[in-house]
Amino acid sequence: MKSGFVTILGHPNVGKSTILNGIINRKISIVTDKSQTTRNVIKGIYRGENSQIIFIDTPGIHKPHAKLGEEMNNMAYSSAHDADVNILVVDASKPFGEGDEYLLQHLDIKNAPLIIVFNKIDQARLDKVEKLKAIYHEKLPESHFIDTVASERFNLDLLIKMVEELLPEGPEYYPGEEITDKDEIFQIKEIIREKALKILRDEVPHSIAIYINSIDWEAKPIHIVASIIVEKDSQKGIVIGKGGKMIKEIGQKSRNSIEKLLGKHVFLELFVKVKEDWRNDEASLEAYGYKIKKK
Repeated sequence: MKSGFVTILGHPNVGKSTILNGIINRKISIVTDKSQTTRNVIKGIYRGENSQIIFIDTPGIHKPHAKLGEEMNNMAYSSAHDADVNILVVDASKPFGEGDEYLLQHLDIKNAPLIIVFNKIDQARLDKVEKLKAIYHEKLPESHFIDTVASERFNLDLLIKMVEELLPEGPEYYPGEEITDKDEIFQIKEIIREKALKILRDEVPHSIAIYINSIDWEAKPIHIVASIIVEKDSQKGIVIGKGGKMIKEIGQKSRNSIEKLLGKHVFLELFVKVKEDWRNDEASLEAYGYKIKKK
């Protein structure tokens, strides 16, 4: 059988998580219109008739402004270096710029076949796309090209076939029926963060982390206590909202999605806590579930 690890790379908000969710046909990586939504490496396990492909969603590569950003980039770089096939997702509606050059300079993607996915093709002018493709062909002449509209699942089946052709023969890495390497606690945290990102103002989302204080799995309904971590007292007020409106909405929408995930009723308690500059503090990053690359 064909099998291996395929890393999905690119800038924030190019559609990496949407591609992963579309391929697996389940929402295993959260999606919002905010940049840097994905903060962890998330594996989605695809099973074909004669293949098992472990697709790896990575944080968007960007010029970091905090230690969290550096660690997110490191996750992507490391995943790309170890992959059997790399997929570079490009927003076809945007011209090649400094950020694209930065990404290509920092990625080590020469050790594995590369597929460049020109996503959001429905939002792009044909002449602009052809110019963009010419640039990538010049810089990465051995790469394979494909156009997609990930939100509509357009050409994702063809993308899977391209990956299968490039993968080596290999073993079944994940026996059983699981579709992701992430446990329920991780998924609960991500659900809460997703709802917060979608509801809150632009100045708050990058400062948010989620910490699970406790889960009583035996309780009926399951009792979950979680904290939304922010960096400033002013952000705490925004998350809570006037009369508790914001945090109540985050809680309600999170609970509904968590109940769908678990298939059981849930009692969710949310609190907001301030941890100044947590994105630059190694102990805090580790406590909130972000791997730190030890020097």
